[in-house]
Amino acid sequence: MSIYDYKVLDAKGNEVDLADYRGKVLLIVNTATGCGFTPQYEGLEKLYKKYAEKGFEILDFPCNQFGNQAPGTDQEIMNFCQLRYKTSFKQFKKAEVNGENELPLYTFLKSQKGGVLGSKIKWNFTKFLVDRDGNVIERFAPTVTPEKLDAKIAAIL
Repeated sequence: MSIYDYKVLDAKGNEVDLADYRGKVLLIVNTATGCGFTPQYEGLEKLYKKYAEKGFEILDFPCNQFGNQAPGTDQEIMNFCQLRYKTSFKQFKKAEVNGENELPLYTFLKSQKGGVLGSKIKWNFTKFLVDRDGNVIERFAPTVTPEKLDAKIAAIL
């Protein structure tokens, strides 16, 4: 299996084949709108604006598993992000990233990069960096800000 074998639903309920992202550098993030890390949306948008034309995409998966910090519908979450942080990168349907109902994409991501504390996602804004060939090359803790990822993204673009 590779990342390109997965299909997910976007925030509007449309199926998206991750094979459509072949050849792109991806940053996959589980997010929340009511979290202490929520201001990272601003940094994520800056990275997206800076590198989108070079083949960089951010895949945003809102997740309500951590402290109920992503309440609301997919549309409400999308509206919040676009109005408050002017996000323009792709947002997907709210998903679970741990447990029996976890999104299969996250099962795969965690199998590739378990992280320091094991495979379980510990909190909102855990980030996975994927190269142009679909390899999951690094996992970042929520405390790693988007600004700290700039050089790593630039290096693989």
